[in-house]
Amino acid sequence: MEQHFHNRVEFIANEDWDPRILVYRCALHDGGTVDHHCILTQRYVILIDTALNSATAELLLANIRPYLTDERQLLVINTHADWDHAWGNQVFAGQAARQPAPIIASRLCAERLRSPETAEQLTSFRRSDPQWFGSVVLTAPTILFDRQLQIDGGDLQVELFATPGHTADHISVYLPEIRTLFVGDAAEVPFPFVDGAAAIPAIRASLRRLAAYNAATVLYCHAPVTAGPAVIEHNIAYFDRLEQHCRAAVASGLSREPEPEEDAAACVGFPLAAALPPGLALEHVDVMYECGHQHAVRAMLKYLRAEQERTP
Repeated sequence: MEQHFHNRVEFIANEDWDPRILVYRCALHDGGTVDHHCILTQRYVILIDTALNSATAELLLANIRPYLTDERQLLVINTHADWDHAWGNQVFAGQAARQPAPIIASRLCAERLRSPETAEQLTSFRRSDPQWFGSVVLTAPTILFDRQLQIDGGDLQVELFATPGHTADHISVYLPEIRTLFVGDAAEVPFPFVDGAAAIPAIRASLRRLAAYNAATVLYCHAPVTAGPAVIEHNIAYFDRLEQHCRAAVASGLSREPEPEEDAAACVGFPLAAALPPGLALEHVDVMYECGHQHAVRAMLKYLRAEQERTP
């Protein structure tokens, strides 16, 4: 098995969710982590996301291999095409696949993984972190859908549905029998990253859709396993407050988009500390969320200006 000292996958102990759900935490090259999930049904072992390279994908596979039997087939799901979710696909599909299995995802996910933009991103990552990304072979999913898909696992139904906004290709997964929701990056702590101004309505609609499931258990890729459904409500509140601050700033005379070097959040009176959910201190927030917040402010301002232009 290809393995470097820094490729790590840790099993996360069950925190009172259904025992058919397994959680694994993967270390990332930038010091962060991403959680991956496995669903054990009568018919299938379903791995949600394949991590960031072949080594971490194989570590995930080694963890779930004992559950594969003659009665249980392996299925893989990509929530979206981001590097920390789908760059281990080559372990499961393609000429060099170690454990061939269907990879299910949105049609847009396949398009993203085949796109020149993703190829350019991989080239850049290889240049800066060759040990992590040198062996990555971008591999598209093999079973595609557009809006929703259902898998009959025997004891569990597995519902896949589009939740765009973080990215256009994003999907989430729901298990109705045990009211368990896997949201990928559509929701997270302290807030999800939004894919530009045009995605503002989509990410808010996706969050409302996730909240409407009223799930008993919600598991995230970037949030504590004990965070629960409240994260979704906090994310909804974040975008509501973001809109309020941006609308107020525009109404008060902010007539231009902040310059690249400007603090966009300060321009609308909504600093990161004020944007965090209750109980989360600023010193415990990764610096990337400051960038994400600045990006969200700029996206909302651009969206509101476009809205004004559309209004007669």
